[in-house]
Amino acid sequence: MTHVQGRAWRSGQPVDDDVTLSAISDYLADEHALVWVDIYDPDHDVLRQLAGEVGLNTWAVEDAIAPKERTKATVYQTHTFFTVYAVDTTEPGTDSEPFPALLVKHRISAFVLPRGLITVRLPSVEHPAIEFDVDDVSRRFDDLGAQRYGVGALVHGLLDVVVDGHFAAVEVLDGAIESLEDGLFVDGGPPHTLPRRTFGLRRDLVGLRRVVLPMREVVNTMQHRHLDGDASTELDPLYADLYDHVLRVSEWTESLRDMVTTVFETNLSLQDARLNTVMKKLTGWAAIIAVPTAITGFYGQNVLYPGINTAVGFIASSTLIVALVILLYVMFKRRDWL
Repeated sequence: MTHVQGRAWRSGQPVDDDVTLSAISDYLADEHALVWVDIYDPDHDVLRQLAGEVGLNTWAVEDAIAPKERTKATVYQTHTFFTVYAVDTTEPGTDSEPFPALLVKHRISAFVLPRGLITVRLPSVEHPAIEFDVDDVSRRFDDLGAQRYGVGALVHGLLDVVVDGHFAAVEVLDGAIESLEDGLFVDGGPPHTLPRRTFGLRRDLVGLRRVVLPMREVVNTMQHRHLDGDASTELDPLYADLYDHVLRVSEWTESLRDMVTTVFETNLSLQDARLNTVMKKLTGWAAIIAVPTAITGFYGQNVLYPGINTAVGFIASSTLIVALVILLYVMFKRRDWL
């Protein structure tokens, strides 16, 4: 069900905290006004009608509601369109799941107009019940004093919340990978769920990387696009800091991907080492067991030889078995084969 909320300012002062779709065009026509409208789970016909009223590009509108759009930014003649993904973390999945996931992605598309910002959000595919906290974006506008700096500040507030979510997600994945590393060297060997958890984290990192790396293009595009009425000089340091955060998240994501690959390879190496140890021990015991088998097999031949059917022969064979078994055991123990 479509849900609409928004805010409007005029001459730097808030004038409306409940903007409706019908009022957007009026605020956009007022050169002293600034408006933000958020549309959640939009109806296609309603969005197309709004696009016609405020002059949004038809293809951009289709991209805003089309499934599986990538993170990108496109500059049109009258506005700029971009798509980003906010990320939340959830509880780890159960061991019965093939690849338990930690991340929940929320797709956000935005139309940046000279005096307004229209955001379009779609429900999460993985967890529809978990919604993006759009109120956090509204609070970020107030903290920034967005009404004084124009629509560029609104865009910065939105992207800042998204990038902060990326940071939080990377921290959660970092902690999960550290727990995997700790589990590699526990007594008794790693838990049997470690390969499954490793693949789950690797899938999350691949998904996070797909939405984090293109953020550099989005932030760079918005930083260098000068909008009418924007106090671009004041906003440049903020966008530069935001771009630095995006770079740090990207580098952190790349390093975590290397770490999870190392965990997987280390686990395989440890399994090979444990298998070699087991095979070495089995081979040693097999050699020890072969001694009494060989001697008793010799005595079981159907031929006459000294000591057959006598107590002396039994004592001699038993003594030989014990002596050779002890000798082999001591030799293998010294070489750490047992």
